[in-house]
Amino acid sequence: MTQHTTLPPIAQPVTTKRPAELSLRLGVLMSAALLTACASTPLPPWPTTQRQQPTGTVQPQVQPRPTTQSSRQVPPPLGTQRESVETAPVGSSPISPEAVTGAQLPAADLPYSPAVAARFPAPEVRYDTPGLATGRRAFTTNSELADWLRSLSSAAKRPTHADVISLGTSQRGVPLQALVLTQAEGSDATALDNSKRPTILLIGQQHGDEPAGAEALMVIASELSEGLLEPLLQRINVVIVPRANPDGADAGQRVTANGTDMNRDHLLLNTPEAQALAKLVNLYRPVAVIDSHEYTVVGRYLEKFNAIQRFDALVQHATTANEPEFVTKAATQWYLEPIRKALDNQRLTSEWYYTTSTDLNDRRLSMGGAQPDTGRNVNGLKNAVSLLVETRGVGIGNTDIQRRVHAQVTAISSALRTTADRASELQQVRSFVTRDISSQACRGNVVIEAAQTPEKRDIAMLDPNTGADLIQNVDWNSSLHLRTLKTRPRPCGYWLSASAATAVERLEMLGVQVMRVAESGNVLADTYTENSRESMDRPDVRGTVAGPGGPITRVSITPTRSAIDIPEGSYYIPLNQSLANLVVAALEPDTQSSFFANHLIDDLGSIARIMTVPALVFDEKD
Repeated sequence: MTQHTTLPPIAQPVTTKRPAELSLRLGVLMSAALLTACASTPLPPWPTTQRQQPTGTVQPQVQPRPTTQSSRQVPPPLGTQRESVETAPVGSSPISPEAVTGAQLPAADLPYSPAVAARFPAPEVRYDTPGLATGRRAFTTNSELADWLRSLSSAAKRPTHADVISLGTSQRGVPLQALVLTQAEGSDATALDNSKRPTILLIGQQHGDEPAGAEALMVIASELSEGLLEPLLQRINVVIVPRANPDGADAGQRVTANGTDMNRDHLLLNTPEAQALAKLVNLYRPVAVIDSHEYTVVGRYLEKFNAIQRFDALVQHATTANEPEFVTKAATQWYLEPIRKALDNQRLTSEWYYTTSTDLNDRRLSMGGAQPDTGRNVNGLKNAVSLLVETRGVGIGNTDIQRRVHAQVTAISSALRTTADRASELQQVRSFVTRDISSQACRGNVVIEAAQTPEKRDIAMLDPNTGADLIQNVDWNSSLHLRTLKTRPRPCGYWLSASAATAVERLEMLGVQVMRVAESGNVLADTYTENSRESMDRPDVRGTVAGPGGPITRVSITPTRSAIDIPEGSYYIPLNQSLANLVVAALEPDTQSSFFANHLIDDLGSIARIMTVPALVFDEKD
């Protein structure tokens, strides 16, 4: 049975009489007066309490690190030990040279010289997971990971809940699981909402050949359930997905079972793995999302620059068109600066995230891209602080795995502490941003497409023979200041034809509100007149996006304004909702990440930009 709901009107509600049993007349958004008031509301004062960090970019240290392990006492990366801790503190036992030898490649198999290896001494702490056992050659298996999560769930003592939840299965039938850690009354989304504490989501191993994130998140989960991090649950809730791509982990490959780079699938949601994460975000609505990855150490860097990657961790926040200003400010000042300091305190080096294309003739370095398709950028458009943490690891097997996990644990622990320390400010930012985005419907312009800004920059790498710093002056594509390529007037919403059911399904998976038209009407809209089109591979900063979907369709269009008929059974997506900027990314057809370009919408005639408040009757979809 169709459920009818009433939304507050944006203008005068339609008053045509109808029998009581038929649909209620619906407006679309808030009243015009309310929109005007919201649009003129000043930004709230930026909070200055609790260790306010200075503005500006923290420059990485480029001096050589000691080549031998220091005897300096390094504080545990997980905080101050409590007397009530019942488990042995993670990282409490000094690591021995014998233990390190069993956890990395033999010297003859290292992809670089001993002088380079000396730049990355083992940390003064040791972590214990199945995949980090002394002499172990394989990382934690999917079955071992599932057992680990179950053991944490059964061992947790009230008031802490550590509950495993099912997110579905991978393409090969492996369970996709998350662990919810909270001191709320329960671990369901309603209980977490009622706790009035912010939730942070931690994701690991979207790429199967990047294992350090999963191993580190197992450590984090253990410490949150009954260890040194457990006190943070008095102020925050934590949801952990240690391994988002279990099939890729099984195969030791970057992509999912069908060859998709799932970290480029967070807008299109073609894979069950990306769909599972989208549904999880919709359910728990985290204020922050930390995405753990690893980056290539040697490979194309040695071939292009005759150099080895230098940094323990590369970090970046969401950088895409229409990212809310306050969310970016929170990411840089409240999260990234403390993460860099925490890493430095543990003698771990860091830089902005960057990569290079697979084309060996292309010597440019690029920060994480501006396309709204990665988890980092899509979660940013969902108004969460969204951070990428990449440690050195791809191509070196389990070499330096304790140090790689140490870097992940250090960065993630810092993010957890920030979320706890800034709980009230983060909720204030979230509240303001969601209201501000909703109020912009029908007003001003919206960015349709943006690109990185070309710059020159010095980057420190390592000489492959001597291990000394090797400064490279490179062409650098910056995502910190995006160039606007295309803007249009922001519509009131979008219309989709009844044939666009797949697009509607994906929008709803993303958390977008979609209304179904209950009665035919007529509205003022911009339709898309096609000028030209071409088929091409979908590019990103690394090269071509991996996936089985084939070439995308790039079109050149001209918006044409006219009155159009809206038939019963078609759909309306209002922009007076908090995910409006995500809707723009999905539905403007002439971008490489759009639903049209990627064949989720087949016909330009199936979509239109609604330019005035529509006087239509809507039914809320079941």
